[in-house]
Amino acid sequence: EHPREKSLIVCFGEMLIDFVPITAGVSLADAEGFKKAAGGAPANVAVGISRLGGSAAFMGKSQRSASQVGKDEFGYMLADILKENNVDNSGMRFDPNARTALAFVTLRSDGEREFMFYRNPSADKLLHEKELDVNLIKKEPCRSAHLAAMDIAKKAGCILSYDPNLRLPLWPSAEAAQQGIMSIWNQADIIKISEEEIEFLTGGDDPYDDDVVMIKLYHPNLKLLIVTEGAAGCRYYTKEFKGKVEGIKADAVDTTGAGDSFVGAILNSWGLDLNLYKDEKRLREALLFANACGALTVQKKGAIPAMPTKEAVDQFLHQTTA
Repeated sequence: EHPREKSLIVCFGEMLIDFVPITAGVSLADAEGFKKAAGGAPANVAVGISRLGGSAAFMGKSQRSASQVGKDEFGYMLADILKENNVDNSGMRFDPNARTALAFVTLRSDGEREFMFYRNPSADKLLHEKELDVNLIKKEPCRSAHLAAMDIAKKAGCILSYDPNLRLPLWPSAEAAQQGIMSIWNQADIIKISEEEIEFLTGGDDPYDDDVVMIKLYHPNLKLLIVTEGAAGCRYYTKEFKGKVEGIKADAVDTTGAGDSFVGAILNSWGLDLNLYKDEKRLREALLFANACGALTVQKKGAIPAMPTKEAVDQFLHQTTA
């Protein structure tokens, strides 16, 4: 068999620094120290894809000193981390007037998180349309840049994947978040969403009701809608079929990046098989692999440091499903 050609997957958005308490189950105020880790959902996904052997690029904005290196070392550190993980970082832009975003993440005893963000504004929110690397996509400013990137990508025949990744503290209000998320909903080919996000976007409807998902969230141009359920696995919906893939048990240390690891795995599989959504058997295999990626990611602290390799996932699946 000839090896399948890898599609380039471009991840667009923020990259930041996560500060995670060394000790789980304590508040930010009570934490005695923090572990620094690169993060930001789109960057996590890009590294996740690369770790699995896929081809990924990142587009976003960080900070740069106009006069000397070192005023915001985090921006340069993040660019280097992408390069070290074989992610194309040529689409990154550096802003001399803003800092790289920071997120302090508290880990409860069950591994779930609470966030505190420092980005008022951070560089990733100041990306302008004129700064887009258009050639990378083809082979207000932040919102306008995102919309422009989506338009360029669509016209170039790209598949658009969307994870709303709801963080209410980053929105002026719940209403603004709902309107903002749904404003681009119908442009996506692939959507990954959680049960909590279904409740939020539907005004409190049952997130486990297939009719709610299909009537209120599935749109005519959508190829695949995935609902993640954490340790319980995920559900999938296409025009032709729907179902559920059970999760894989794991001892959660830090759930940061688990969803991004899952998305990276699905997009990597999709990049190798553009008709994945048409074959339920192959789709279920890809979703099981993605569940395994998420299960492995929660066993380590930090997002990017925890992204697994394909070899690690294959071994984990062999051990847990044998």
